[in-house]
Amino acid sequence: MTSTQARRMRRPVLQAAIDAGAKCVQADPDLFFRADGEPPATWQAQRAEAISFCHGCPVRAACEELALRDGDGNDRVDDLVRGGRSGSELVALRELQVQRLAAAIAADEASDQEWKQLTGIAVELGCEARRMPTRSGGMPHQAVLLRQQNERIVELAAKLAVVRTARRARNGWEVAA
Repeated sequence: MTSTQARRMRRPVLQAAIDAGAKCVQADPDLFFRADGEPPATWQAQRAEAISFCHGCPVRAACEELALRDGDGNDRVDDLVRGGRSGSELVALRELQVQRLAAAIAADEASDQEWKQLTGIAVELGCEARRMPTRSGGMPHQAVLLRQQNERIVELAAKLAVVRTARRARNGWEVAA
């Protein structure tokens, strides 16, 4: 995965890629974090080892991108390695890419809202499809109720298709699968 590919991904996709393919899952997690009171010389050697470990990782770019979006790193304290970068390097990168990261974070948040909208429509569609319209005193004939229900199902399915198609187009899918 390249940095350009990682930049185009939304947060959940980045996290899924890391969860599925990160090389560090096989390593001691303490390798990537400075212990309290650890001498600078010891941390420098450990940090160099962690950085070299990250450079062989297939999802390093995704990890770096997620670290930037999450605001990891501190310019006053060198205490972690993520995506093959020290905390101070992450801060410097974030400062260089302020506008891009702000747009990516906003898109992540919009994507979350869009996902909530998609799931909401899908749940409503499922509920409507399972509902059995019944008539009671003064209600229209059963056939009329079924027709109204079918119209509502068609309306919800069309709404779902519009949101999915727009989402896929924004994410670079030329042809919706």
